[in-house]
Amino acid sequence: MLNKYPLWKYIMVIAVIAIGLLYATPNLYGEDPAVQVSGKRGAEVELSTVGQINDALSQANIAVKSAALEEGKFLVRLVNRDDQLKAKELISELLGAQFTTALNLAPATPAWLEAFGAGPLKLGLDLRGGVHFLMEVDMDAAIAKAKEQMVSDFRSELREEKIRYRGVREDAQTNGVILRFADEATRGEAETFLKPKYPGFVFDDDESEGVYLLKVSMSEDKLKETKNYALEQNITIIRNRVNQLGVAEPQVQRQGSDRIVVELPGVQDTAQAKEILGATAMLEFRLVDEKTDVRDAVAGRLPSTSQVYKNRDGQPYVLQKQIMLTGDHIVGARSSMDEYSRPQVNIDLDSQGGSKMSRVTKNNINKPMATLFIEWLPTGKEDENGKRKLVKHEEIINVATIQAQLGRSFRITGIDNPAEAHNLALLLRAGALIAPIQIVEERTIGPSMGQQNIDNGMAAMMYGMAAVVIFMALYYRAFGLVANVALLVNIVMIVGIMSMVPGATLTLPGIAGIVLTVGMAVDANVLIFERIREELLEGKSVQQAINQGYGNAFSTIADANITTLITAFILFAVGTGPVKGFAVTLMIGIATSMFTSIVGTRAIVNLLWGGKRLKKLSI
Repeated sequence: MLNKYPLWKYIMVIAVIAIGLLYATPNLYGEDPAVQVSGKRGAEVELSTVGQINDALSQANIAVKSAALEEGKFLVRLVNRDDQLKAKELISELLGAQFTTALNLAPATPAWLEAFGAGPLKLGLDLRGGVHFLMEVDMDAAIAKAKEQMVSDFRSELREEKIRYRGVREDAQTNGVILRFADEATRGEAETFLKPKYPGFVFDDDESEGVYLLKVSMSEDKLKETKNYALEQNITIIRNRVNQLGVAEPQVQRQGSDRIVVELPGVQDTAQAKEILGATAMLEFRLVDEKTDVRDAVAGRLPSTSQVYKNRDGQPYVLQKQIMLTGDHIVGARSSMDEYSRPQVNIDLDSQGGSKMSRVTKNNINKPMATLFIEWLPTGKEDENGKRKLVKHEEIINVATIQAQLGRSFRITGIDNPAEAHNLALLLRAGALIAPIQIVEERTIGPSMGQQNIDNGMAAMMYGMAAVVIFMALYYRAFGLVANVALLVNIVMIVGIMSMVPGATLTLPGIAGIVLTVGMAVDANVLIFERIREELLEGKSVQQAINQGYGNAFSTIADANITTLITAFILFAVGTGPVKGFAVTLMIGIATSMFTSIVGTRAIVNLLWGGKRLKKLSI
């Protein structure tokens, strides 16, 4: 019989709509103002600290909606914004610098919806607000690091070529290094060997008190290239770190010659974002100098080839200045537990790093190797040029004996807790910064401006929908009402799918994409209904007209939507920020509108008019 769906099709339509409605429902509950407390460098908030916070809030008569300790972080939900600000100030004073206290907006989703994995739609910076960071790259440190690398490379190259030299050191007057030789012939041999291997460098001969010098410095083009590489590499690494944080629709872009703008819309953990983005994590692997007594070294009596470092407990170690390997060669890092249930970080190196590690450890089996963790922290002071000063913090996080020749994969242990191992792995996996970077401006964008954008966008969508609904009801009568029901279901399904899909974020252009799909959804029904009218005018029966109207219009609707889908996919692939937000909502809207305007309306039409002997239709 024409225009009759089997039972399973009706069940399928109802199930799809129910799932969309389920995942769209959390958006009705809004968000609670909250304060989040987390430990620095991965430290977990303990129950004793939670007790102190609860007592302080109770004494201050601040009403707490709920409080929960999850994954080492304490989240306090409050009744209103005023209490939120008071609670943040109180907790910050109570805990001091040991913990970070951040303002948050926590979803007020009921537990029964969370059990299904349902959560509210994530909003972009232009709708919800968020955090804006302006970060500055320390170009002086980038040049200094390049010079250190030059010293290390020149020593290795000359040693492998068996060219004798008296010393290689950095030149404080230029952006280069100075090599010392015993005679002119050796200097010439070294220059002939190094020049082709290091294009972009300037080689100058000099002689001082019987010592033959070879000065190697970076040309202006090389200097510019080094600074630009440092900035671009840091931008790439910051993008990776943002992705690791799970922030949707982030914006990371260059500003000027040494600054980077980072915008994090709807970020859930401001404190962690600031810690991860602002930290400059680097690793250096060095051999422990066993020949030098630690007590003599602490007293200042140590060779020029060694240096004293301490672990977090203050225990000193004497390490060789020569760096075995840096974190630049790390391509993968993940936290896990060892066979004794202790936290560790498994590290994977690139081929060059693996070769270096293999070569060095081959000749140093049964000798201790230290893992040196380096980060640059802000001092709150400025230099004579107005730039903020950084202090270099160096800490030994692990000393282990080299049991065998290491390759591209190995692990570091001696980490206090799993949270710190996770944070360290995240930083190392995202990459080692070429130069220190610090946050010079932090701005929190409030939700008031975003709320105005939401109100304006919703008003535009409601006015547009109202006009479409009225037109369809007047022009297509009963069939127009069916199309209007499908239109409302389409909006619910778009919201539900975007709430369900990880990483999907609604921006102001995304609202424009939803408005566009409203018109596209109705357009499909207009094509179908006009085709039904044509079939009726040709003398076809009602059931034949409905069947052929849907069947014949399908190819036209599919062609139009597929071409639009291809365009949306290209926008998503090459676009950034708001353009991606528009493309995402457009692609989801095309898929849902195809379902509701063809399958959904056909199910309703079949249910109401299918299989009946009718002489006319209300269309």
